[in-house]
Amino acid sequence: MMKNMLFSTIILLMLGSCAEEQKETANFDPSFVHVVYFWLKDPNNIEDRKALEASLKKFMLNSKYAQTKFVGVPPKASRDVVDDSFAYNLVLTFGSAEEQELYQNEEAHLLFIEESQDLWERVVVYDALVLE
Repeated sequence: MMKNMLFSTIILLMLGSCAEEQKETANFDPSFVHVVYFWLKDPNNIEDRKALEASLKKFMLNSKYAQTKFVGVPPKASRDVVDDSFAYNLVLTFGSAEEQELYQNEEAHLLFIEESQDLWERVVVYDALVLE
């Protein structure tokens, strides 16, 4: 029980610092939305979580193409239709599908994958275009 409380406290502190950094990227551009869900190999490993978060922050700071940049964690699901099984969620937006394609091969994105791919066991991506 004490271990769970300590883990929860650490996660809340880390989330607080992430929230402050994300306030300036809260403007949402719906032109092209790229949503990524990560499941970690060892989701209770604090060092793995810190490493992924640091790599995500570095990526978001250096991406030339991503406009909206949001990282989140799942809240405790309150309904059966809510999937809270993932560890992290990344939401990026781009001005166009072409910019999203350029992002796929940009140095910041490739470095993030290189640094972090050993930490996750599963990644699911959902892309969407604005409904016109």
